[in-house]
Amino acid sequence: MENNGLPPQTTNNNTQTNESVSKNKSKEEIDIINQNYKKVRVKVWLIMIAGLIAIAGIVIAVLAFNGASNGSSNIVDFDDGPMIKKPIIYLYPEKETEVVVRLGAPEKLTASYPKYVDGWDVMAYPNGDLIDKTSGNKLYSLYWEGRRGDIGINIGTGFVVKGGDSAKFLEEKLEILGLNYKEKEEFIVYWLPKLEANNYNYIYFATAEEIAKDMPLELSVKPDTMIRVSMMFEGLDEYVEVPEQVLTPAPERKGFTVVEWGGTEL
Repeated sequence: MENNGLPPQTTNNNTQTNESVSKNKSKEEIDIINQNYKKVRVKVWLIMIAGLIAIAGIVIAVLAFNGASNGSSNIVDFDDGPMIKKPIIYLYPEKETEVVVRLGAPEKLTASYPKYVDGWDVMAYPNGDLIDKTSGNKLYSLYWEGRRGDIGINIGTGFVVKGGDSAKFLEEKLEILGLNYKEKEEFIVYWLPKLEANNYNYIYFATAEEIAKDMPLELSVKPDTMIRVSMMFEGLDEYVEVPEQVLTPAPERKGFTVVEWGGTEL
């Protein structure tokens, strides 16, 4: 063929080059698409996992609520649960007596007065007055608060009391449980506002055995009479029927008498 001075034709080479560039671009686009797909897939999995965790939490909460509300069990396990509030201890010896009072489970304490340090060392008098041997302060009682332990109290029985009838109810029951007029008044004026704030209250009084299991009380001088009152209650919107608790009357006060009262809102 005659050469007219023009460069050789490069049509085939250009076509091949364009095809190669096109293939490279297609591969890059596919890689980008794959990367984006992986990112989207990871996000979708994370969203699904978060959703499953949320659903599981809701299911557990619903089951817990139903278990608590359907009365499937009358056993309440207090494991780092409700607070026992305002337990105060009175000492009434027959004569002036030095007494060391110790709580059997001090690890449960959240507050105390005087400050509890391996017990309270006091001088006790027949009229109930106390002198704290550590500080010299004059007292009329020993105070503590703490967490209830895992003692499996059976609260299948009890009382359902209208909020407005709480004072009359407590006057009657605390008399049976052995509190004197001063102790009853202190108990009532502390708990009455909490009880009257509810339409109704479910109330249960722990037995002496249940109280001792939860917080043993140890004294350097053995008391002749021990009276411990622990009320548990839960506010209710409406009246419910429960088997009435039969209270065991307190023993007659004789000799060195120790009295304690407190309560727990369930």
